[in-house]
Amino acid sequence: MRHSLFVTTASLALLLGGCSTMSKDAPQSVAAAPAEPAPLADLVRKVDIPYEIFTLPNGLTTIVHTDRKAPIVGVSVWYRVGSKHEPKGKTGFAHLFEHLMFGGSENVPNFDKPLEAAGSTPTNGSTWLDRTNYVETVPTGAVDLALFMESDRMGHLLGAVTQEKLDQQRGVVQNEKRQGDNQPYGIVEYEIQETLYPQGHPYHHSTIGSMDDLTNASLEDVKTWFRDNYGPNNVVLVLAGDIDAATARPKVEKWFGDIPRGPAVKPVEAPVTTLPARVDKTITDQVATTRLYRSWVVPGLNHPDAAALYMGMSVLGGLSSSRLDNALVRDEQLAVSVTAGFLPFEHSSWVQSYIDVKPGVDRAVAEKRYEELLADYIANGPTEDELRRAATSYVSSQIGQLEEVGGFGGKGSTLAEGQLYSGDPEKYKKDLEAIASLTPVMVRDAMQRWLTRPVFALAVEPGERKEGGENRGGYRAAYSKGQVDGPRIGYRTGVDGESGAGSTTIAEAAKPTRTFPDVAPVGDLEFPKIERATLSNGMKVSFARRTTVPKVRVSVSFDAGFAADSVDARGTQSFMMELLSEGTTSRSSIAIAEESERLGANIGTGASLDESSVSMSALSANLAPSLALMADIVRNPAFADGEEERVRAQQLAQIGQEMNSPVALGYRAMAPILYGKDHPYGGSLTGTGEAAIVSKLTAADLRQAHQTWLRPDAAQITIVGDTSMAQVLPLLEKSFGDWKAPATPRPVKAVNSAVPAPNPRIVVIDRPNSPQSVILAGKVLSLSGRDPAERLETVNEIMGAGFLSRINSNLRETKGWSYGVRSSLFSSQGRRAQIVMAPVQADRTADSIRELLTDMKALPATRPVTDEEFNRVIDGNIRGLPNRFESSGDVLSAVQTIDRLDRPDDYYVKLPTLYRTMDKAQLDAEAARHL
Repeated sequence: MRHSLFVTTASLALLLGGCSTMSKDAPQSVAAAPAEPAPLADLVRKVDIPYEIFTLPNGLTTIVHTDRKAPIVGVSVWYRVGSKHEPKGKTGFAHLFEHLMFGGSENVPNFDKPLEAAGSTPTNGSTWLDRTNYVETVPTGAVDLALFMESDRMGHLLGAVTQEKLDQQRGVVQNEKRQGDNQPYGIVEYEIQETLYPQGHPYHHSTIGSMDDLTNASLEDVKTWFRDNYGPNNVVLVLAGDIDAATARPKVEKWFGDIPRGPAVKPVEAPVTTLPARVDKTITDQVATTRLYRSWVVPGLNHPDAAALYMGMSVLGGLSSSRLDNALVRDEQLAVSVTAGFLPFEHSSWVQSYIDVKPGVDRAVAEKRYEELLADYIANGPTEDELRRAATSYVSSQIGQLEEVGGFGGKGSTLAEGQLYSGDPEKYKKDLEAIASLTPVMVRDAMQRWLTRPVFALAVEPGERKEGGENRGGYRAAYSKGQVDGPRIGYRTGVDGESGAGSTTIAEAAKPTRTFPDVAPVGDLEFPKIERATLSNGMKVSFARRTTVPKVRVSVSFDAGFAADSVDARGTQSFMMELLSEGTTSRSSIAIAEESERLGANIGTGASLDESSVSMSALSANLAPSLALMADIVRNPAFADGEEERVRAQQLAQIGQEMNSPVALGYRAMAPILYGKDHPYGGSLTGTGEAAIVSKLTAADLRQAHQTWLRPDAAQITIVGDTSMAQVLPLLEKSFGDWKAPATPRPVKAVNSAVPAPNPRIVVIDRPNSPQSVILAGKVLSLSGRDPAERLETVNEIMGAGFLSRINSNLRETKGWSYGVRSSLFSSQGRRAQIVMAPVQADRTADSIRELLTDMKALPATRPVTDEEFNRVIDGNIRGLPNRFESSGDVLSAVQTIDRLDRPDDYYVKLPTLYRTMDKAQLDAEAARHL
């Protein structure tokens, strides 16, 4: 994948929760409103993606879904080929080829430039075990452009593939591998796949592959892979958004109809394997906490037990109130975090759980209790209430996904996955119906069928990593005791390393030159009207109506954040905000978690540099009780002793993890260097603080921080979704209107304090045995967050914020020394900072620093903004505006930005006019002044 390797609709989520003791002298309480959630069957019926489907004579299957909410179309192209199809000696090849597909075709020298100029967001691709996909979401007027480009690389690629392109993308992929391996627990994936699946099984090796196989990939391998796998008959094309089938069909026929059918991708044999006996293994890694994994192979996503296993693992460790959370994290406090989940694949899936042992707790004690809980749950299954909460939470999340037409998780991908893996675009409906009809007995029986088989028990303990990832990800002997190498399973090649025997090839004769289609202009942006109100206590409310899905997003934000922490109390805001949802004066932490799950609400608390906030995504039908729950969390935290110690342990464990993460280490060091340790921005940019300080914070400290900074006269309520101001205002008044501000004046953060004079230097932090170096470069700018900065942000896109930016194009696309380089402008109340981050292969560290400095000094001194850069970025920003507000979350963020930076309500509507007034000289001047 170009930006991240693995994407799937279902993912393992790490959800932390807590249990509390009631405080007798806590602040005034909001009465707990009885939760009356909407029936699950009603929620399931709301999930619907109407579609039409047709197939061209060459076998290309096209699905069209019409959604007129915005003038955009999500284009998704799914190829029926993934890493499971790689023969021995070719691991990592499907993913390497995905990268090559962005390198240009016979009529398209560069895939990113035309799409970026047309306003496409995102333009990306990904590879996993069963498939490869390519996605872009474009303005309606650019659909022909997207189809032309996708068809050109499907039918007109080989003439443009060169050894130079292969070598360059090989370097990028190898750095992607190094970047993943360089993380704490970065080699666990190799351990699990290589152990669960025997040598020769298509799922035995990681999609990223081994360094040796990547190095040995030849140009002829590339061409053979294309001929064998990339025919239109192996493809599902989905167009979702502002288009209908009558419009789509002639376009698809025009651009794809003349591409000849290729050989069918032959099915592989990938059986559901069973370990001959339990496998226990301990490895060491540069980690802060011991992590204990339990993994099993289970059936594929089309098996009747898939839904039961998915929900069963959610109850075990996916819910905030999961079995493992309640016992190991809240009650007995043997772990600082737990998780469990179901990873679905076509032929066989796997279920996995892990716990992070609390530092100071004996591993044997935690492991024994972990095993007892697993055994009990497998034997007895979930309760009816647990299962309903898990199902409601899942259905609510699926409803939320209906807002997006494209990308990796939107409606287009949902239809494509169903067609590709199950031959049914409506597979999602059958899954939801199956989940809604589950009983505890059905879940228990499925867990007993599959999780009573031998388990792979892996432990990762702090220490020196004994083996890197260079030679992991390829074919190797499995770790299972007594298991021996057997014949390769399921590959369509009879000899290692050979391509498919007797396969037909896509014609490579000279083809007529194809020309780029015109891109129609975009219309004026339709941004939702912002309504404003004030509660009786003075709290400000901003509201925008979006009725695309029956959900509502709410944010209550406060002028606080990490910058509110005093120098001797850094980490307080993060600690305090995490405790808000861990018990109130009327609800325990378990009660909070269970109530939110019954309601299908997702409530999060946290802090950023300048804000502390509580956010919620709720079903419209359950908005009233969800708001009551949210208000109780905001206003009445208990800060109970038991919860305080538990969350303290979690934050200390997080600090320990940051000290072992190369990126986090850099961010922890950067802010004090840039701003000075006494400046409000001079603490760690992660906000977790220092271990010595967090260890000493008391409940009184946290309660004082809450009373000082989380007060109604420092709050802003923002709401976007399927309701109205008339409906929501009385609910807000009931929940927040009687909340009185303290008599003390509002605190003020000294964010405009002086910063140290610039002192250019290189700071080196040693992290032994790292296959990559992480370069962070930064400077403090003269602008504050409230200052207009559209020109600066535009020139920063050219410098380093976009995929086609100068520094990314140089270190990634030209040199192949990095998987990705980025320049960011921090949004802050006080003076902003520019941060450049460049993970690079270790032996190119000095060369990369030299290249970065050269590129940054050159703009504008020796390389001013070019016509191509200017037109691409300006046109792309104008055309891409509708894409930026596809979801209610996007709109909520935009409304918050308008309020926080004192922008006019029509700021985004008028933004195209502002872009059109820019010129290259202005951008050069901004670069000279600030960058």
